[in-house]
Amino acid sequence: MRSILVVVLFAAAAVALLLGEGLEAAAIGAVLLLNTVLGFVLELGARRRMEALLRFDVPHARVHRDDRVVDVDASQLVPGDVILLAAGDRIPADARLLGGSEVSADESALTGESAPARKSADWTGVPETPLPDRRNLLHSGTILTAGNAQAVVVATGMSTEVGRIGTLMESVSEADTPLQRRLERLGRQLAWIAGGMALVVASVGLLQGTHPRQVMETAIALAIAAVPEGLPVVATIALSVGLVRMARRNAVIRHLHAVEALGSTTVVCTDKTGTLTGGHMTVRELRLADHIIHVTGTGYEPRGGFVLEGEAVRAQEVPGLVDALRVASLSARARLVESPGGWSVKGDPTDGALLVLAHKAPFAGSDLTADGPAVADIPFTAERPLTASLHRDVSGALIAHVKGAPSFVLKSCVRVLTGEGPVPLTPGLRDRFDSANDQMAKQGMRVIALAMGPVSSNSPDALHDLTFVALAGLIDPPAEGVADTIARFRDAGIRTAMLTGDQRLTAEAIAAELGLLEPGHETLDGAEIGRLSDDELSIRVRTCDVFSRISPTDKLRIVDALQRNGEIVAVIGDGVNDAAALKRAHAGVAMGIRGTDVAKEAASVVLQDDRFPTIVAAIEEGRVIYDNIRKFVFYLFSCNLAEVLVLFVAGVAGMPLPLLPLQILWLNLVTDTFPALALAVEPAEPNIMRRPPVHPGAAILSARFLRGIGVFALLITGSTIAAFTWGLHGGGGPASYTHAVTLSFMTLGLAQLFHLGDARSRHDVLSPHRMTANRHAIGAVVLVVLLQCLAVYTEPLATVLGTQPLKARDWAVVLPLAAFPAVVGQARRVRKRGAPI
Repeated sequence: MRSILVVVLFAAAAVALLLGEGLEAAAIGAVLLLNTVLGFVLELGARRRMEALLRFDVPHARVHRDDRVVDVDASQLVPGDVILLAAGDRIPADARLLGGSEVSADESALTGESAPARKSADWTGVPETPLPDRRNLLHSGTILTAGNAQAVVVATGMSTEVGRIGTLMESVSEADTPLQRRLERLGRQLAWIAGGMALVVASVGLLQGTHPRQVMETAIALAIAAVPEGLPVVATIALSVGLVRMARRNAVIRHLHAVEALGSTTVVCTDKTGTLTGGHMTVRELRLADHIIHVTGTGYEPRGGFVLEGEAVRAQEVPGLVDALRVASLSARARLVESPGGWSVKGDPTDGALLVLAHKAPFAGSDLTADGPAVADIPFTAERPLTASLHRDVSGALIAHVKGAPSFVLKSCVRVLTGEGPVPLTPGLRDRFDSANDQMAKQGMRVIALAMGPVSSNSPDALHDLTFVALAGLIDPPAEGVADTIARFRDAGIRTAMLTGDQRLTAEAIAAELGLLEPGHETLDGAEIGRLSDDELSIRVRTCDVFSRISPTDKLRIVDALQRNGEIVAVIGDGVNDAAALKRAHAGVAMGIRGTDVAKEAASVVLQDDRFPTIVAAIEEGRVIYDNIRKFVFYLFSCNLAEVLVLFVAGVAGMPLPLLPLQILWLNLVTDTFPALALAVEPAEPNIMRRPPVHPGAAILSARFLRGIGVFALLITGSTIAAFTWGLHGGGGPASYTHAVTLSFMTLGLAQLFHLGDARSRHDVLSPHRMTANRHAIGAVVLVVLLQCLAVYTEPLATVLGTQPLKARDWAVVLPLAAFPAVVGQARRVRKRGAPI
């Protein structure tokens, strides 16, 4: 309702009412009502993001009350309550850990970190500590993946970290899409053009002594002619067509303008965990004393094998490898579960990855559990970052199978397993493993040390005479097809930026593997971003492709900085920490399967299959829709400018109106709209994903575009004025104004219809294949011809429109004149072969 074009039509309706032209005023009002209702209905959406945040909360919690443990509604928790948690529980409030055993939590939805966060009640830190490093805090909505915990509630509701993100989201306004800005600019330009022409015609008319009423009627006709009434409807339907197409390719559009925003995207900002990567920890490498073993296979499906020096090997062929697999299997506290949806892990993802590693060897279960069932455990603590599973072998001796931080495990070892058997762990060997640990960490791996040995008891102090077995390098590997997708983005002129809460080394390693870092570009972490002003950040984001260890506020600042640089930004994410950035982006894209409710509610696009390559299909469809919008804008504005010029030329020449206001409305709503709708479903142009995106600041009415519109408008105007003049001078019979108006009405309508071929493609459409590529265009031609015939041959429609039946001799004039602009246009295309419109 705020559009300048709508204001112009309101003014025309008001003037028509003042002149007593109730039918014309009612017709204009009906058009306004249709556009308003259609736009409202199609855009109506319940954007209840705060309700989504509440759904992210947990309904119940176990809490100490009155010296007993009771279940209460999570909304009744208050700071100071002591809650009890077990593995698999969703945490009901922000809480400080009081005690527990091997406590870890999956905070990926909140922080973006791929690995579960280890928690310790003994850790203390400063208030400025980044969220992922607050090891004594549990956060509302995250999941306890391992251990049992007691914690005291420190924040509930909107005071939690999730609640703060909700507050951040409330402060975020959605950015206008390029189409919205371009159409608004287009409307202003059109209003000025129409106003200027109306002023010229009115001045000339008054100077020639024309009656003021006729001058006003001409002004109304010009206003109606200048406004493409079908444009809002066609634009909305074109976006709806894109919505259906994208849904077929697993991209569900929640807000229509996101269709076009995707097509204009210049930068894709994406989360790492679960988006660029599969979201499953996987052992990628084993460092034994004598060999480096590469492990194939990704995810939790126990498929894959072992590669030594480029050759596939069996575990039994490599000394020490079977022992490493036994330690990995027996020290893991997780279960592998197979379901119709695939394999999953119950328990800590790191333990799950070690268990999957062991299952990649074709052993019977007894081979890996020869030391018998576990009889005791030594849990992880902040002071002792390792765990041990104790088993009795056939002789009854107690054997410890240990995993943990390499530096700490190495301190507990006195031997190392080699191809010749256990040998003393000399300082040189110790340094070699320390160096290997550093190398693996620089490659973005999470490194776990594996060791084993006899112990005298289940006391942690008994872990001092162990044999070092191997280093295991774990990583959340890139998801299938991601590297190819990033390469396709690059071909399409789209930059990809990674925004993650993970460590810098991990982010850089994944970016290098995916080919994401552009030559000469840098990486930034959250601490560095926090020290930059908004202006400084706007400069740095131009050459930065990897942002690590960042918070939700950092993500929002990065998106804002890119938008200030004129970029059209698409954000891809699945966690609560992505919600504010998803909302701010021109196109927010959430994962539909693993994405949180908060992310999906904040996004304008949801990927049903959670596959990163699906976004390419969505961007491709967005580009097709933008191309088609440009085509029907070209078509509609050529037609509307022709109508304006017909009235302008006749007014300046002192001729009567060649078209009546209701005839113009008919042409704009019926004769223009159906062909424009056919253009909305035009097939994609060749190489659409091998050309750069349209510049964000580019206007739809570029100079070249305007020249094309002007040429065709002048050709159509010349044909229409010729037909009108021929009728005024008695061509084909007695001179009659109604006859002359009917001739101009029919010539203009058919000339606009034949102009459809010029708008359909940058190339000529004369070949049989090109003519029939869009069957909707053929249907539009047949339908419009029938409607035009109804307008002159049937009552009472002919009376309302002020037309009369045409005779055969009239058609002999109308058809050649109407076809002339299209013939000239196709001849130009054949001569230039691909001249852009």
